[in-house]
Amino acid sequence: MSAIDVLIRLSTIRVLPVVVIDDAAQAVPLAHALVAGGVPCAEVTLRTPAAVDAMRAMAGVPDFVVGCGTAVTADQVEASVEAGARFVVSPGFDESVADRCRALGMPHVPGVATATEVMRARAAGFTVQKFFPAAPLGGAAAIAALAGPFPDLRFVPSGGVGLAEAASYRLDAVHSVSTSWVTPRDAIADGRFELVVDRARAFREQVVA
Repeated sequence: MSAIDVLIRLSTIRVLPVVVIDDAAQAVPLAHALVAGGVPCAEVTLRTPAAVDAMRAMAGVPDFVVGCGTAVTADQVEASVEAGARFVVSPGFDESVADRCRALGMPHVPGVATATEVMRARAAGFTVQKFFPAAPLGGAAAIAALAGPFPDLRFVPSGGVGLAEAASYRLDAVHSVSTSWVTPRDAIADGRFELVVDRARAFREQVVA
């Protein structure tokens, strides 16, 4: 898939599970659980030593789109893409990260928190941006407000988004909804993948209009 195709696929799925994984051996069964729940994608955050190996394992699961999350350096982008990541998400906007993603042809979703940051990322060519941390910044109401002056952009709300808030993000300005609620870290560690299947289904039902 091209970079544009990846972003279109993610927007169709509408849910972007945020995964913190401690054991790469859990990566493939987790990916299969997400597929079974109708959410064949994941953003694996670079918060544990197992993250890159987990991406590599998930990249081998058919019809699954794995990406790198919490990318804050160009070297992290390089390692993640080499492992099979198909997209890169960052908590903020950094020129070196953006440049490396461009050089590698990787779709990049930089983080923004203010209108000024939105404008800066937009000027750099990013029309899909991560709105982070979504809940403390006003959630769906804040995205609706930003959609006024920036009708050409789409946002990925992330941070404090659980099942109770999911339906509020059924907005045209929302590209997909990022959440860790679907993939609890302890459930992954304990191998409780049936919980992930159920949560993936429940969350997607709330965000798909």
